[in-house]
Amino acid sequence: MIEKGYYKRKSCRTCLSENLHRVVNLTPTPPGNNFIEESNLEISEQVFPLDLYFCKECFHTQLGHVVDERFLFQNDYSYVSSTSPVFVKHLSDYAKYAIEILGLNNSSFVIDIGSNDGTCLNFFKEEGIKVLGIDPAEKITEIAKSKGIETITDFFSFSLAESIITDYGYADLITSHNACAHIDDLDGVIKGVSHLLKQDGAFIMEVGYFLDVFQNKWFDTIYHEHLDFHTVKPLEKLFSRFDMEIFKIERISPQGGSIRVFAQKNNGINKVDSSIDDLKSLEKSSGLYDLKTYLQFEKDINYVKSSFQKLINEIKERGESIAAFGAPTKATTLCYHFEIDKNQIDFIVDDNPLKQGLYSPGKHIPVYDSSFIYKEKPDYLVILAWNFAESIMQKHQDYLKSGGKFILPMPQPKVLKRI
Repeated sequence: MIEKGYYKRKSCRTCLSENLHRVVNLTPTPPGNNFIEESNLEISEQVFPLDLYFCKECFHTQLGHVVDERFLFQNDYSYVSSTSPVFVKHLSDYAKYAIEILGLNNSSFVIDIGSNDGTCLNFFKEEGIKVLGIDPAEKITEIAKSKGIETITDFFSFSLAESIITDYGYADLITSHNACAHIDDLDGVIKGVSHLLKQDGAFIMEVGYFLDVFQNKWFDTIYHEHLDFHTVKPLEKLFSRFDMEIFKIERISPQGGSIRVFAQKNNGINKVDSSIDDLKSLEKSSGLYDLKTYLQFEKDINYVKSSFQKLINEIKERGESIAAFGAPTKATTLCYHFEIDKNQIDFIVDDNPLKQGLYSPGKHIPVYDSSFIYKEKPDYLVILAWNFAESIMQKHQDYLKSGGKFILPMPQPKVLKRI
């Protein structure tokens, strides 16, 4: 039972062991995507623990506390895939790639778990393929439906998979982009996927890769929506419990660093390639199967925090102004743990219209569209959406030419005067 909007999970989500050890303790925050209206600024926002735990049995890492998913995703969820040109291109390229390697055609059926505004599925639909989206965010699924993408507004589960089979049939491809790290009942999802797939079907999921997070000190990707921080070895354990196997894994660039995991039913038609063993060897050599590595990771995070605070304080002492670019969910973790608020950052700009005119969770920094940069002309812009830093700087060359400077907060804070 969930009390106070969250509960502490005592078992590993991939192997079910209770041999968990807390390795990273971050500042508690409100839900990172809970941007609020001006009329609600006086309302006290609840914060939730933000701790990372390591499983000593299968080496998986996960959040220790789980916030009620209805609070995180159903009502005011504001992330929209189509607002990022970089991610839209990624999804377009992905659809073409999946169609080619799996031999999909106009008799195929593709399902997207966490389909958001239907951006990904639209690329399959344009090729004449039957599609179905599943996403719990009511406002976002209305956008998808308005584009003609048939979408079920719900959380994916085994019971939903059964009803989909009855109403639509079995799937040739089930896909998911950055959603499977957000789901507490991962057993229910993988069980549902295995049941819903055709015998020769494939499940392709993209999730953030913890090796990239660890190597680049991207601690801000630790937030309440991200329940899991995936590596290959634990994922093998998870799929094997539901008679599925991973047959291929690719490292990809979105979200700062992700993996694209290809899975099928045991003894499927796709040959298991060397990528799985190659990545497990890399994870082991990088120390990701060793508890001591994670304890050092927390120390590294706090070193970055000290460096960032020193840089910001020096700028403010000179009387210069600072704003920020991007209002992603991870910015809430950064602002809370780095102790950044309206005293340091005057405002945030973001290209997502659902966030413009609102205020950031807890810190209440106002969010505007990007034209506000040229109206207020801040001396510095902290790139909170650092995974899109290159495209942001490229798009705003005029800001740089006028003397503005960008700040990249991680892996080591630095000022950029040019690309």
